[in-house]
Amino acid sequence: MPSALPFVTDPTAASALLADLRSAVAVVRTPAGLDLRRVGPTAPECVAWLPPLPPDRLGDAGFRDAHGVRFSYLAGAMANGIASARLVVTLGKAGLLGSFGAAGLSVARVDAAITEIGDALGLGGACFNLIHSPNEPAHEMAVADLYLNRRVTRVEASAYLDLTPAVVRYRLAGLSRGADGGVTVGNRIIAKVSRTEVATRFLSPAPDRLVAPLVATGHVTAEQAELAKRVPLCDDLTAEADSGGHTDNRPAITLLPTLLALRDRLGQQFGFAGAVRVGLAGGIATPAAVAAAFSMGAAYVVTGSVNQACVESGSSDPVRKMLAEAGQADVAMAPAADMFEMGVKVQVLKRGTMFAMRAAKLYELYRANASWEAVPAADRATVEKTLFKQSFDQVWDITRAFWADRDPTLLPKAEKDPKHRMALCFRWYLGLSSRWANAGDPDRLLDYQVWCGPGMGAFNEWVKGSHLEPPAGRTAVAVAGQLLFGAALHLRRQAARQQGVELPAAWFPAGPVPADELDARLGGVG
Repeated sequence: MPSALPFVTDPTAASALLADLRSAVAVVRTPAGLDLRRVGPTAPECVAWLPPLPPDRLGDAGFRDAHGVRFSYLAGAMANGIASARLVVTLGKAGLLGSFGAAGLSVARVDAAITEIGDALGLGGACFNLIHSPNEPAHEMAVADLYLNRRVTRVEASAYLDLTPAVVRYRLAGLSRGADGGVTVGNRIIAKVSRTEVATRFLSPAPDRLVAPLVATGHVTAEQAELAKRVPLCDDLTAEADSGGHTDNRPAITLLPTLLALRDRLGQQFGFAGAVRVGLAGGIATPAAVAAAFSMGAAYVVTGSVNQACVESGSSDPVRKMLAEAGQADVAMAPAADMFEMGVKVQVLKRGTMFAMRAAKLYELYRANASWEAVPAADRATVEKTLFKQSFDQVWDITRAFWADRDPTLLPKAEKDPKHRMALCFRWYLGLSSRWANAGDPDRLLDYQVWCGPGMGAFNEWVKGSHLEPPAGRTAVAVAGQLLFGAALHLRRQAARQQGVELPAAWFPAGPVPADELDARLGGVG
């Protein structure tokens, strides 16, 4: 058997040959043992052949063509501008797609980001987040309106529990009839989901229950409503496994195959002209994870937590340091600010902050009491002193002023319902906790809400001892390049193994390669 023969190749030369991903490499039998050479697969001495596998061929070429990027890679949206305009622009210039973190921001802030990204990159090379806002449907629609008015043609729809008029309107308003009679899709949607029932809605045509009212109000035309029956609601569907932020902690190894099979069934049922591309998010933080995603059939990969730790993110230096020190077990689930009353949770960093514990206490008090006045005196004192750092009445004055400006329709209910008023005040703390983290507020260190998945710890283990270990050395483009390059090498090694040849581990880098080597291998991504 070939694997029983010794290798005679010089380790340095072998590493260089394998790292030249644009060239084929053959494992050949010689009288002295196995060697690596550049010969064709039909050579009589060839026992294994590794075809070219550059990182820009990983994943689905349709994803790269549709979004005008070089790599099948998306840096997903992180709320409150953590996925910043700077991050999106930097990635875009390197042939990578980034999604601006519009969730939690005012319409004016999102509008400013559109201008900044458009001026530096062009809107065709960027993506913007549209998040489900069950407690603020008017705001969700206002953001969708902004995207339509500003001609944003690509959004990442996330945290959806069900379809809404906003996301359906955005999709349908971009439909038109092509010269060949087919449907031209002007507004692309990358939908991020973790549940099959939600995936089913995005993989199906827009439902009449939402389309008819949009036609009646003139938001979409009758022709667009008719064309909507011939296309799914999304172009790309991201299977969101165990991740930071909104997550169901689903295992990637079961979620991705399930959604791929669902895509195929629904595509056949509705007779769509093309298949929705299915990507994978959650835990995409090492080359092995990227390679596994593509091996399972992912059209593209989506990163999150690792980008928050990069210098271009909208986070702060203290948070970047905390993330760089995180281990895989240093995360916890905590109540979400935007869906607090519904009991929805987000995954956050627990090392170095007490946010998860404090947020859980607020939800416990909300569930157990009909009003703030009904909360036990000792708990009220603790919340006001430790979390609010002011009285409940003062927080309510601030909260009332905020909603009067953002969505005054919520105030009448809060004035009449003390439990709802309590929820809004608790959401004040939950909402500001992420802003304190982004601002690096030293007085609120223990209250930092830092969205983070276990993949962050895996990334930190992988980069130990390299130039990417210090927070200041982490750039979004370098992280992406290292992950994709390492994944291609990983898949090369697997290809040899599948042909009965086990290549020595020493021929492959254990961590990131030097920046200049990566830049030379990938051309401008280092």
